[in-house]
Amino acid sequence: MIDQYGIHLGPLYLRFYGLIIMAGAVAGAYLADWLAQRRKMNTDFLWDSLLWIIFAGIVGARIWHILTPSPSLVASGITTQYYLTHPLAAINLLNGGLGIPGAVIGGVPALYYLAKRRKQNFLAWVDVIAPALALGQAIGRWGNFVNQELYGAPTDLPWAVTIDPANRLPEFANQATYHPIFLYESLWSLGTVFLLVWLIRAYGERLKDGDVFLVYLITYPVIRILLDFLRLDASEVAGVNANQALMAVVLVLALGTLIYRHKFADRKQA
Repeated sequence: MIDQYGIHLGPLYLRFYGLIIMAGAVAGAYLADWLAQRRKMNTDFLWDSLLWIIFAGIVGARIWHILTPSPSLVASGITTQYYLTHPLAAINLLNGGLGIPGAVIGGVPALYYLAKRRKQNFLAWVDVIAPALALGQAIGRWGNFVNQELYGAPTDLPWAVTIDPANRLPEFANQATYHPIFLYESLWSLGTVFLLVWLIRAYGERLKDGDVFLVYLITYPVIRILLDFLRLDASEVAGVNANQALMAVVLVLALGTLIYRHKFADRKQA
């Protein structure tokens, strides 16, 4: 039997959210494999490391969610303190609760550790994985559509998404249609995939290892900062939008590092 949120197979219940997230991870892995083959990199390392990187990413994504609960969760008593005192709730992913910033924070160190252990070029691998990560996001954001989450301010635009009353914020109970933030981010992420793959194919020999990942760390913060202005239930820490603050720091550091590597560092070497 199939319902709005998943598929019942006897005693098993496969939620569409989880299936979509895994579909994004698999699609991203095959894209990374294709890019690695073009660069004559060791694809065995990719597949041997994949589950560890995904696991670390999920752990990081969940921790970020736990540390930055949305105002609506806090209002219902689901706070960081609640998660810390209810470990089963902390690990329950059935209803969502994964933050992309945390996925990157968790997955990248895991990749670094595994690359060092296997004597692989870490910076070359993050360049290969950056487009894969963007593709995973483009697909994975549709899990938010299924869960009717990650929507923005009310709107009557033709592409507005309808949210069921049970999933609306109390103060917007009479508003049916909203900005589909998940869709905006999905399309932006898909565009990022094409941009990063184009950079690798067109300028591969001119780029330094790590440049493609730095471009990803510029493009993703841009859309995240902008979309959080539309988001009604953005996570806050001490009254500050947690995602916007982190993304602003990442954007400035990534852009500064990219400029330094190609302007000032080259001048010093010359």
